[in-house]
Amino acid sequence: MINAIIIDDEPLAISVVEEYLAKHQDIEVIGTFNDGFQGLKGITELKPDLVFLHVQMPKISGIEMLELLDDLPAIVFTTAFEEYAIKAFEANAIDYLLKPFSQDRFDASIERFKLRPANQKTEVSNLLAAQPTNRIVLKDNGRIRILALKDVDYLEADDDYVKIVSANESFLKKTTLKRYEEQLPSSQFIRVHCSFMVNLSKITRIDPYEKTSHMAILKSGTGLPVSKSGYLNLKEVLGI
Repeated sequence: MINAIIIDDEPLAISVVEEYLAKHQDIEVIGTFNDGFQGLKGITELKPDLVFLHVQMPKISGIEMLELLDDLPAIVFTTAFEEYAIKAFEANAIDYLLKPFSQDRFDASIERFKLRPANQKTEVSNLLAAQPTNRIVLKDNGRIRILALKDVDYLEADDDYVKIVSANESFLKKTTLKRYEEQLPSSQFIRVHCSFMVNLSKITRIDPYEKTSHMAILKSGTGLPVSKSGYLNLKEVLGI
């Protein structure tokens, strides 16, 4: 038996998926959830084989929810918007159902799921790059924290993690600085060094440092190294 859960903030949409799944007697719905927080808990506790996931939801989006998981189940995305379709397939999602979808189209997704390679994994990075954001969602000692970008001072590469520094707090997230470089708005965050991205609004001045490098001084008093290429980037963005 294949275990499935449905995560969607629209009760009617959940009902449609349940109705379509009734034709597939080898698939059992073991849970339905109405937002990303509930869905995250459901996936963690129930460990389903297949998830039907709505992208746009209140609180946290379906994509942000996936980013908080260590092990991803097979995902079929459901949404009324087309802009994530190509990225969904680039991320090796099983399928992308554009609402409203028919029973036949739904059945094709189930067939695609059953024929998928055993080692096929959903990669969230491509989807995140396609999703404009004004916040960072992360786990902090079992809690979910949502940081507004305006409150983030800088990001620092730390082995397999990125340290996100906000005011007097810092958080570690297992990801890469390159992912944030692709995702965060370039008008607000800029890579100033191989290990650092900085929030431009937090910089108070840029001081010379040694022969060919500089130091960005933040409002907090923190100094961040600025490489030669990072300085050129800053000059271009700041118009100096």
